[in-house]
Amino acid sequence: MPNRLTGQSSAYLRQHADNPVDWQPFDDAAFAEAVRRDVPVFLSVGYAACHWCHVMAHESFEDPGIGAYLNEHFVPVKVDREERPDVDATYMAATQLITRQGGWPMSAFLTPDGRAFHAGTYFPPRPAHGMPSFRQVLEAVAAAWSARRDELEQAADAVARAIAGQAEDLRSALDGAAVTVPATVPSEKDGTDPAAVALEALLREEDPVHGGFGGAPKFPPSTVLPLLERLAAGGVPGTADRARGLLGRTLGAMRGSALFDHVGGGFFRYSVTREWSLPHYEKMLYDNAQLLRAFARAEALEPGASHGRTAADTAGFLLAGLRLPGGEGAFYVWRRSELREVLGADRGTAVADLMGVAAGAPQPLHPGRVLDEAEQALWDGARPALAVARARRPAPARDDKVVAGWNGMTVAALAEAGVLLGDPALVLAAEEAAGHLWAVHWDASRRRLARTSHAGSAEHSIEGLLEDYAMVAEGFLVLYRATGATPWYERARELADVAEERFSRRVPDGAPDAPERVWSDLADVPAPLLAAGTSGRADPLDDVTPAGTAVLAAVLVELWALEEDERRMRPVASLLGSLDLLARRSPRSAGRALAVRAELASAPAHVVLAGGTAEDKLAARRAVGPAAVLSTRVVDADAPGAPGAAGGKTALGGRFTVYVCRDFACRAPVHSVAELQEQLTGAGPLS
Repeated sequence: MPNRLTGQSSAYLRQHADNPVDWQPFDDAAFAEAVRRDVPVFLSVGYAACHWCHVMAHESFEDPGIGAYLNEHFVPVKVDREERPDVDATYMAATQLITRQGGWPMSAFLTPDGRAFHAGTYFPPRPAHGMPSFRQVLEAVAAAWSARRDELEQAADAVARAIAGQAEDLRSALDGAAVTVPATVPSEKDGTDPAAVALEALLREEDPVHGGFGGAPKFPPSTVLPLLERLAAGGVPGTADRARGLLGRTLGAMRGSALFDHVGGGFFRYSVTREWSLPHYEKMLYDNAQLLRAFARAEALEPGASHGRTAADTAGFLLAGLRLPGGEGAFYVWRRSELREVLGADRGTAVADLMGVAAGAPQPLHPGRVLDEAEQALWDGARPALAVARARRPAPARDDKVVAGWNGMTVAALAEAGVLLGDPALVLAAEEAAGHLWAVHWDASRRRLARTSHAGSAEHSIEGLLEDYAMVAEGFLVLYRATGATPWYERARELADVAEERFSRRVPDGAPDAPERVWSDLADVPAPLLAAGTSGRADPLDDVTPAGTAVLAAVLVELWALEEDERRMRPVASLLGSLDLLARRSPRSAGRALAVRAELASAPAHVVLAGGTAEDKLAARRAVGPAAVLSTRVVDADAPGAPGAAGGKTALGGRFTVYVCRDFACRAPVHSVAELQEQLTGAGPLS
């Protein structure tokens, strides 16, 4: 079979389209060819920003001799781990079982049905540092396949059983601390709330010197920030104060560090050092979407603490750097001499001192702390000139595939930041991105969401994962909150309905306390992954992005609040699963689920608008302000397709009418923004 990577959504795959290797995408045709020829599959997994992936590609996959040997003895399959996290997760588990380590590039050898029997990561072109050459590995595997096939089959069976056992062990551990989600969640005061337990664990895990959690490498704790936001905005003074403090320290440490690009905005993927001083120079959409949302929300919780500036800079990076129109570290670092050359001797020296650039090798710019007013003025004056100078340098490459879930997170972040920062352009950008997702990724005839697209086409994409459906639905719901345009609500509702149909199955005759549904991350689990030992069950743990189950739970809670329909809550318990054990032992692995669980402690709140002019409704939305994003849903009862919370609420006497409702009870309707503001502060009788 010829190389089939031309035209794929992934830039990483397209980079290998001209290799002398007859690469195949991970699909039925590739494994059918392995069965027909009765040869192993060589699986290579990497991603566009992976340095050693590109090294191995240049050293081995561009070598005609290696290509010919691979083509003769194997069916070579290339996978972008960002496009196929399902494939990556299964075979990374196999690689770690076989080698006791993992990483990318991942190099795995599979039976024709998909079971792994040998694996590794990077292999050099020649023997070095105790490692065999890649050619030696290929020859050894081919010889073993020919002469000792039974042994390899037995090894493949053992690995598959071990992978299946790992999944079962995780489920057993979590099921041992099962938690149901009642309509009323216990108060934090009785010590039973998992969110409060998680906060205690996070405070113990905090790095007291440098901020954040853990040592090197240190990643932004993006998925646990929603939990801290929820607790910080809560009504329990001690818990709220400590959560707000931890949130502020964590965001401040990242903002003042080299993890943040102080010239161009946006955050790098992680820091090589514990003190956040040396970033790994790649910027990921999913990181920056989550951090934009976190900093915008933090600005609403604590105005004037520079969170808003960070959010604006991050949004600016997203729109300038990662928005599609239809050399790594060298780009970002500076010498003192370069700063003086661009800014002049005196100002360049002052900026170098301010941003931690010592004499010697080029370094990233970071002050390591929040700037005072004079320092901020110095930096604001220098930054435009540095941005112009940096733009002349060769820029890092950009992977231009569109991943549905990541873009759903970005839609949510831009829409929310637009409201909280008072920047309508960000809301407009969110609408444009959401429109692209719906037009390109959603197939209305099949009710199917594509995971990826490229150049406006999703032709080569697999169906979206649970996380894609959930994250796009959440993005649309946040956009509905920001704009009041009901098509976004209706589309979110359809995605949630399809996700329930496609990614869950009911458990018949289970134990009385068993979950009503079992969830999967994939609508259809590929046969090779089943053979390799994957269970097909959804992973309940957060990674660099929140678990799809947790995001869908958040979507269903939001729909429940908007529609006032209890049926929306029925799947939530099975989606959240067991949280007590995770809250105590690994809260950073379940931050989003814990945040949803904490949200259930607050009664839903609405402001329903009826009648009046567009100006009346805009003024009312402004009066609600940040609460419209953080806690209070604003519903326009006059909009076609308005959700159930608007039911029965009309313009009394033909006048502009506002209803303020909480926990399914409403205060007396009012007719002015001033009266609305009084009710939002708690005044006024219930109707």
